[in-house]
Amino acid sequence: MKKLTRRMLALVAFSAWASLASAADDFPNRPVKIVVPYAPGGTTDVLARFIGQRLSENLGQPVVVDNRPGAAEAVGAGLVAKSPPDGYTLLLVTLTTQAINPTLFPKLSFDATKELTAVGRVADVPGMIAVNPSVPAKNLAEFQSYLKANPNRNYASPGAGTPNHLATEMFKKAAGVQAVHIPYKGGAPAVQDLMAGHVDFMLILAPEAMPLVASGRLRAIAVTSLQRSPMFPDLPTASESGLKDFEMVVWYTLLAPAGTPADVIAKLNKSLNYVLNEKQTKDKLGELSIKPAGGTPEEAMAFAAKEAVKWKKVIEDGNIRAE
Repeated sequence: MKKLTRRMLALVAFSAWASLASAADDFPNRPVKIVVPYAPGGTTDVLARFIGQRLSENLGQPVVVDNRPGAAEAVGAGLVAKSPPDGYTLLLVTLTTQAINPTLFPKLSFDATKELTAVGRVADVPGMIAVNPSVPAKNLAEFQSYLKANPNRNYASPGAGTPNHLATEMFKKAAGVQAVHIPYKGGAPAVQDLMAGHVDFMLILAPEAMPLVASGRLRAIAVTSLQRSPMFPDLPTASESGLKDFEMVVWYTLLAPAGTPADVIAKLNKSLNYVLNEKQTKDKLGELSIKPAGGTPEEAMAFAAKEAVKWKKVIEDGNIRAE
């Protein structure tokens, strides 16, 4: 009887394993959804739709984008964190969800470090320090002098605790200047007021700044990556302009609910890396000053943990609170 019981248990365990293996081998057999925690039209949305299209062709199933904006990515991230861990619901996020929100919002309804897991890093997007054309500064040194002489000038951000806000506070400290923070409810109204001259400057993502700088509606002072932008090769970096090692790059990661089978994650990661290494992807993203990333899920999680330490210090040093 004991031998029979052991055999039955072994058979049940094998059947369960075989079922999981079969499901993974068959993945995906229906559409995959990428949740974007922002409204349509922004950098995250544009990136998700392009990468989603390429993934769809590689995986052989539709990949659709579901926009769920709100609460500094927390609405969309929380939705995915509570979704079935089967690989069919993914999340494209910036550093906000993984590196900023755990410190800024300690009482979130979910724990990103425990309830979400990485598929892989997707891309890095540099920022630009952009000013209204009325500001009498053509480079970073002149801009620093201007702010030191006028400590009550103001700057815009898409909201308190956003990467733009935190990076500008980091810039203020590195440059030894003062400026008043004016938070907005989103990037679009902030940029509109910057162009109108209601605020003096803003740290804005390069893809969003490019057409406005090219048309003369904004003036770019410096890029915030350590390397110059291929689209603005004559524009110096903040680091080479005197703020040594200053860097603010918004990175994007594709996440899945924790507990998603490892072989499903591996299949998604392989497809993502294939797409990111395509010439078509590199050319398209390069036109937007977006640098494809890639790598393993483990590398993505380790990178996020390291960045979390950096941004936690910025938040605590600046005594920054969420809205």
